[in-house]
Amino acid sequence: MRTGSFAEAARALGYTASAVSQQMMLLERSVGAPLFERSARSVRSTAVGELLAVRSRDALGALHQLEREVRAMVVGDQGRLRIGSFATANARVLPAALAAVVADRPGAEVHLDEGEPDEVLAGVLDATLDAAVVFEYDLDPRSWPAELSRVELLTEVLGLAVSADHRLGDRGEVGIGELADDPWICTREDTAGARSLTRLAASANFAPRIVCRSNDYGVIRDLVSRGLGVALLPGLAIEDGSLRVLRLIGWQPCRRVLALFRPGNTNPLLPLVLEHLTRVSSALPSTVLHETNPRL
Repeated sequence: MRTGSFAEAARALGYTASAVSQQMMLLERSVGAPLFERSARSVRSTAVGELLAVRSRDALGALHQLEREVRAMVVGDQGRLRIGSFATANARVLPAALAAVVADRPGAEVHLDEGEPDEVLAGVLDATLDAAVVFEYDLDPRSWPAELSRVELLTEVLGLAVSADHRLGDRGEVGIGELADDPWICTREDTAGARSLTRLAASANFAPRIVCRSNDYGVIRDLVSRGLGVALLPGLAIEDGSLRVLRLIGWQPCRRVLALFRPGNTNPLLPLVLEHLTRVSSALPSTVLHETNPRL
């Protein structure tokens, strides 16, 4: 005991001496051993009392630290955000959005995983991810689980990418049928992009002659720029100045990008990342956004 008396300890704590004395007697009874050597002039801690005092300070310090950490997690100053997204969004949207989250909440831990929509969707459904950024094509419609909420981020125009010296490269708009005899470069056969190309070509009564396939849009852009074929690209994949990107005459097919999340997810970082995803998406250049897409 630092003060050497119950009376001094009581004054320091704002209690009466009798109240402190009674509490210490109850504590000794609970421990089953004397905690103080009492004399007429002073009170001194026993070895058991010293051990209890030291360990109690450690325990109280740990409890205070736990309280601070819990409060920080509740308001989002700390904690973990887990998000999954597809490659082109990871290249054009996620870096700025996640950097903004970390700037707002420096103590937060941000995790990003990459995968096709069905892959990252599974992570949201089994709660290993807080949110998933996914896409859907007009030409390959799909439905999402009814138990998930969604935020629409952007609508991308689909453009026809040709090499700089392509015969139609100086045209602003073309009909899809004008490229019926060209070799095509496309994503894998089992993808929404490939199915969309097949259906768009069918509307002009031809089947595209696909010579190269890759799910890496960087590879597709490089192949197109070297004159090996033409490609139908979503807006997020159009970023290479060596290409000519032509608009389709008439109806403009699109790819829509949205964020999916569990409505019961209480992670305080989730609303923040949705806000930044929307802001970054709406600020993308007009070469990405569909012209009829409102600013979100």
